[in-house]
Amino acid sequence: MTNPSHPLKRRVGVLAIHSVDRFIFTVPDLREAERFYRAFGLDVCREEGRVDLRTFGNSQLWASLHEAPGPKRLQYLRLGIDAQDHDAFAEKIRSCGLAAAPHRLSDGAGLWLTSPDGTALQLVVADKVSPSTRSPRLPLPDTRPGTGAAPPRSRRLGVQPRTLSHLLLFTPDVPRMIDFCQQVLGLRLSDRSGDLIAFLHGAHGSDHHLLAFASSHAAGLHHSSWDVGSLDEVGAGAEQMRDAGYDRGWGLGRHVLGSNYFHYVRDPWGSFAEYSFDIDFVPHDVDWPAADHPPEDSLYVWGPAVPEDFVTNHEQTEDSNSESDAVQGDPA
Repeated sequence: MTNPSHPLKRRVGVLAIHSVDRFIFTVPDLREAERFYRAFGLDVCREEGRVDLRTFGNSQLWASLHEAPGPKRLQYLRLGIDAQDHDAFAEKIRSCGLAAAPHRLSDGAGLWLTSPDGTALQLVVADKVSPSTRSPRLPLPDTRPGTGAAPPRSRRLGVQPRTLSHLLLFTPDVPRMIDFCQQVLGLRLSDRSGDLIAFLHGAHGSDHHLLAFASSHAAGLHHSSWDVGSLDEVGAGAEQMRDAGYDRGWGLGRHVLGSNYFHYVRDPWGSFAEYSFDIDFVPHDVDWPAADHPPEDSLYVWGPAVPEDFVTNHEQTEDSNSESDAVQGDPA
């Protein structure tokens, strides 16, 4: 069940998820969700009681949003596995005592477990939708001498992301989530900055990170990151969102960890959607030299100052014994 365009080149003897297949969360207003993600450039479909997010030209369902009162809330993650790994994952989940009932918003399929943060995880046999090679760059226009390369603003094309790149989640315990992702899900550590932030990639080949975790008082979704084909598309996407009234965010800049160029757009619920270009890729047969970076070396290479509220977790009420959501690492 592997997509021919993304064949599963396995790391021999390793049991691991291969993709973030879907993420599901609730928001208080689906109409606002439709407006935001249409402006962002996604293929938005309103179904009964939910909004589904795809990228144009790709049938993969990347996310579903359901309506519920209160703050935005991450409900569960759907993670892709290979068919030959199903029974081994089932045994691991059983032996670790992590088995859980299907989430009420799900189709009930696959294997279910709960992360140490309390997030429901659904493991399903599915096509590999994470990249198996570095994401291609859009070709530069062939400009004749004596002509300008930039298009007129009046004919600027809309930006449409190609795929979901990764998710950054909040966690009250970054080391605990690193251990869980390595020992249970088979992910591999790419880079970290102490106990503040960590990035993990897929053993069977993926971008520098499929999942990342930033320290906070509680679990939650910080941002979803979407791959585009050029630095120009990152900037044009930011302009596209400003034109639609979404002018809060962070960028344009370049990250250190992952190396991608970025612009984050703040959504109506306090989290972010990121335009990302040219992130590092880790092949299935390469051992990435994971390192623990000091905060000053895990921030962006260049870009505007980080907004004060950039790493604020709006999903859950802060515990009384928690002082701050601030993270000094690099939420790439």
